[in-house]
Amino acid sequence: MSSSKGPSRITVFLAGLGIGAIIALLFAPRSGEETRELIGRKAEKGREYIENKGRELRRHAEEAVEKGKRSAEELVEKGKNLVARATS
Repeated sequence: MSSSKGPSRITVFLAGLGIGAIIALLFAPRSGEETRELIGRKAEKGREYIENKGRELRRHAEEAVEKGKRSAEELVEKGKNLVARATS
């Protein structure tokens, strides 16, 4: 696993996709009001998507932390058992 300092490729791709979509909407043959409404709807969908992904990532992180805690507890217990066997 590499540790990079900067945006991931997917982040850059999604940002470019969003910027491209906004530019396309601005040059589309629609009235200003229609374009603003469309941009507003797309922005709302994007916000909802990001919120959902954030919740999903948080859930995965919490699950990973819990799994790590369980593994650590198991290792501590095994260590105690080994020490008990060695001293008896």
